[in-house]
Amino acid sequence: MSRRPVWNMKGAEGSAEYRTSESDEGYVNHGLNGSRGSLDMENSNGIRELPREIRGSSDFILVEERNVLQKKKSPDGAFKTSVSWARRRARSVCTKKMLYKRLPVLKWLPNYNTHDALGDLVAGITVGLTVIPQSLAYSNIAGLAPQYGLYGSFLGCFIYIIFGSCKDIPFGPTAIVSLLTYQTVAHLDSPYQYAILLTFLSGVIELLMGIFGLGFLIDFVSGPVSSGFTSAVALIIVSSQVKDLLGISATGSTFVQMWKSISKNLTDTSAWDATLGASCIALLLILRMVASIKIGPEDEELRTTKHRVINKIIWLIGTSRNALLVVICGILGYSFTETPPFQLTGYIPGGMPTAQLPPFSFTKDGNTTVSFFEMCSNLGSGILVVPLISLMENIAICKAFANGKTVDATQELIAIGVSNIGNSFVQAFPSTGSLSRSAVNNASGVRTPMGGLYTGLLVILALLFLTPYFNYIPKASLAAIIIAAVIFMVEVKVVRPMWRAKKSDLIPGIATFLACLVLRVEIGILCGIGINVLFILYHAARPKISVEELTSHRGVEYLMLTPDRCLIFPSVDYVRNLVTKYSSRVRSVETPVVIDCTHIYGADYTAAKVIESLTKDFAARGQPLFFYNLKPSVHAVFEGVAPTDFVVYYTQSALDDLLKQNDPPKLPKEFTAA
Repeated sequence: MSRRPVWNMKGAEGSAEYRTSESDEGYVNHGLNGSRGSLDMENSNGIRELPREIRGSSDFILVEERNVLQKKKSPDGAFKTSVSWARRRARSVCTKKMLYKRLPVLKWLPNYNTHDALGDLVAGITVGLTVIPQSLAYSNIAGLAPQYGLYGSFLGCFIYIIFGSCKDIPFGPTAIVSLLTYQTVAHLDSPYQYAILLTFLSGVIELLMGIFGLGFLIDFVSGPVSSGFTSAVALIIVSSQVKDLLGISATGSTFVQMWKSISKNLTDTSAWDATLGASCIALLLILRMVASIKIGPEDEELRTTKHRVINKIIWLIGTSRNALLVVICGILGYSFTETPPFQLTGYIPGGMPTAQLPPFSFTKDGNTTVSFFEMCSNLGSGILVVPLISLMENIAICKAFANGKTVDATQELIAIGVSNIGNSFVQAFPSTGSLSRSAVNNASGVRTPMGGLYTGLLVILALLFLTPYFNYIPKASLAAIIIAAVIFMVEVKVVRPMWRAKKSDLIPGIATFLACLVLRVEIGILCGIGINVLFILYHAARPKISVEELTSHRGVEYLMLTPDRCLIFPSVDYVRNLVTKYSSRVRSVETPVVIDCTHIYGADYTAAKVIESLTKDFAARGQPLFFYNLKPSVHAVFEGVAPTDFVVYYTQSALDDLLKQNDPPKLPKEFTAA
C-alpha cells in the first residue's frame, strides 16, 4: 500500500486541510514556517517527516534522477553505486559488442567481396598518386626533408584499416598538422628528433583521450573558431611557400615574420622559378576545373557507356593533376643535367625507413644529452595542440562523409592515436586524415578502409624505386601544389551567413584569425577557444527571466518568474537580483511570488546558499515565495543547506491552496476609500 501524505496548511486567517494523492504531491522543508504561513507534512503513521522519495511533476522526468533518489535511500549508496558502475564498466569492456566496436575491421572484413576489392584497388591507387607528391610537399611545410612525408604515408594507412571507422579517410600528412609541426620544432636543435617524438606523444595523448572518452573536447572549438583558424593557417602555408615559388631564401614561423623576411629578399627573385611556379599554379587550377566537366546529357541515366568512360578519363586526369605535374616538372628538371636554372628538391635517400624506437633522448654538441623531460618541455603546448587539431580535422572528414550515420569520436581518437604511435617507429612526423585526399577517395568509389592498403603499398614502391628521380623535382612545382590546394581553405563564404545568423559569432572567429596570423598558430587557436569559453560563461551567468502577472483560479493575484536555465554560481546572484527587483515592483508587498523551476535542470552549492538567503529575505518582509516544479536532483542540492523558508509545489491546485492561505484579508470598499 502506497503512502499518502497529509498536508495541514495553517494560514493567517484559519486552517485548511489539503490531501495529496500519489500523482499530486508537494514538498515542504522540515519544520517550515513560511512567509505568511506554515506547512507541516504528516505521514499516515503520525510521524512528522518528509517522505523518502520526492518526485517531480509528470510533465518532466530526468532519467538520471532515479539514481539520485536511490543514493538518498541508503547511507552507503555512493560507495555501492561506484562499485556497481565499475562492475558494469568492466563487463561492458569485455563483450563481443565492444570488441566489434573497437575493431571495426571485424564488421566489414567477413563480408568483403570482389566488388569491394575492385573499388578499393582503384580508389587506393588514385589516392596514392595524390599522396606521394603531397607528402613531398608537406614535408617542406614541416621544415623537414622530403622523405619524412613519405615515411608517414604507409604504415599509418595499414593501421587505420584495423581501427578506423571511416572508409573514406586515407591517413597521412596534412597541411595544417605539418604547419603545427614546423612551428613546434623548427626553432629547436635537431628538429627531426623532436618531430618524431612529437608524433609518438601525439599518438599517446590521442589514444588516452580515446580510452577515457575525451573526444568531447573538440566541442569547445566552435564553427567560427574553426573557420578563423583554418583560414589563417591557409594564408600562413601559402606565405611559407612563396620563398620556393620565387626561388629566394626566407625565414620566420608566423605570418608577419615570413612576409618581413620575404620583403627583404624580394630582389633576389629567380625569374625561372617564378615563371615555373606561376605556370604550375595555373595548370593545377585549370585541371581542377577540368575534373568537374561532364560530357553528355545532364541526367546520369541518359548517358551512354561512351559518355561515362570519357567522363571517367577526364575526372582521372583532373584528379591526378599533382602526380602529372610532378612527372612533367621532374622530366623538365632532369633535362638540365649540369646547371638547372631553378632550385631542385635535391638528394632523397632511397629505401624503407629503419624501424626503431622514437628518440626519447639525444646527444647534441657531441657531449650534451637532452633528456626526455627536457624534450617534452621544449615541445611546449604543441604536445596538446597537435593532437587536438588532428582530431578536429579527422572528425570534420568523418562528418562530411558520414551519410547520416553517427560519428564515433572515441574510436577515431583510438585509430589516429595508434596510427601515429606506429608512425613514430618509422621516423614520421604527425599525421591525420586529409580532407582533399578523402574527397578523392570517396569520388573514386572506395568501398572499405582497405583502400588504404593499396595507397600504402604504392608509397612503399615509391620509396623503393622512385626516390632517385625525386631529386629532379623543382621546388617551385611542389610549392605550387601546396598553394593550389590550400588556397581554397580560406573560408570567406562563411562570413555573410554568420553575420546574418548571429553577429557576435564573428568575434571569436576574427579574433582567432588575427591571433593565428600575428602569434603562433597554437596560441591563436587557444585564444579562440578561450574567447568561446568566455562567451559560454557569460551566457551561463546571464540567464533570461520571463515575468508574468497572473491570477489564480480563486482570484488571487501573484507574480510568476521563470528562469530559462540552470542555477549555478556564475548566474545565481544575477537571478537573485532580478527576482528581488521585480518582486519589489508589485502593487503590494504581500503579493505572492512564484518561481517556475521547470527549466532549472541543475544547481550547485552556491545557488543553494543564495536561494536560502532569498527565502529569508522574503520571509523577513512578509512576502510569500513559492517554487514550482523543482526537479528532485535540484531539490536534493537545495535541501543540502537545510533552508527554513522553502516551499515547493507541483500542481496548480496546490498553488491555489497556498495562495488562498497567504492571501491577505480584503478590506471593505468604504474603508479602502477612506
